[in-house]
Amino acid sequence: MNELVTGEAVALELRPARLPSRALAVLIDLAVAMLAYIVVSVGLLVATASLDEAAQIAVSIATFLLVLVGAPIAVETLSHGRSLGKLACGLRVVRDDGGPIRFRHALVRGALGVVEILLTFGVVACIASLVSARGRRLGDVFAGTLVVRERVPAGQAGFVPPPPPWLAGRFSELDLSAVPDGLWLAVRQYLTRMHQLDPQVGWSMAERLSADLTAHTGVPAPQGVPPAAFLATMLQERQAREARRAYGGGAAVGTAASPTAVSPTAGSPGAGSAPAGEGPVGVGPVGEAPSAAPRPVEAPPAAAGPGSERSGTGFVPPA
Repeated sequence: MNELVTGEAVALELRPARLPSRALAVLIDLAVAMLAYIVVSVGLLVATASLDEAAQIAVSIATFLLVLVGAPIAVETLSHGRSLGKLACGLRVVRDDGGPIRFRHALVRGALGVVEILLTFGVVACIASLVSARGRRLGDVFAGTLVVRERVPAGQAGFVPPPPPWLAGRFSELDLSAVPDGLWLAVRQYLTRMHQLDPQVGWSMAERLSADLTAHTGVPAPQGVPPAAFLATMLQERQAREARRAYGGGAAVGTAASPTAVSPTAGSPGAGSAPAGEGPVGVGPVGEAPSAAPRPVEAPPAAAGPGSERSGTGFVPPA
């Protein structure tokens, strides 16, 4: 993929957390973990007083691993990157592409955190965070994660425009697993800043990104669809799948499709959906004759090139 974004290309509207806020979050987490470890250790010490010395040592090691290592990993996995300290400081752990972390990410961070934070009293983690341009410790580097600030001032968040309604659900069956995270990040960066770019430059960047997506998915943009609209539709489809995978099988928030919507077919955008206020063909009020066929939906206005007038979603409908 051609490089389109300069700098560190930090994902989305989230900003990397720096050392002071991360250190405060770690101290809160350690204080809670140590308190729990002491309470559990005292309880186990009383319960295992009748065991021999070797058994007590084994229980102590198991308690250390479960409370100080296993518990933080479980909390980060179940909360999708939020621990008690991070929640208090407005931080969250995300993947490099901005998506929610999974068990393997939390496992790598927790395993290396034993060395970085517990065994070296945080010295290694502090040095790594100071050296890293995005404040990442070794656990973040090896896990492919980033700690970001969730609380950002209003008005500074990057807005990703929604895809056009006539493309909703068009790529629901498309395999997106071959698209690298770096390309998704570039697409998201472009969509948040495309209205700040010169129209010709923005159009050219959108075409390059669309070509990269096509190379990885094998599906080109539909005929007459602007490249920016194609990028927004593909990005929303990917976000919907991530949300369903992370939070359950329900529909993702923000999708444009409605329960009665029908996916458009090529050459007739929006075809197959009934106009508002009309039911299916042959169904009418009681005592009346069956209703006539629904009125055909007018096709959206023709697409235009770069610099053309945008619709409410920020994209020009296809012909």
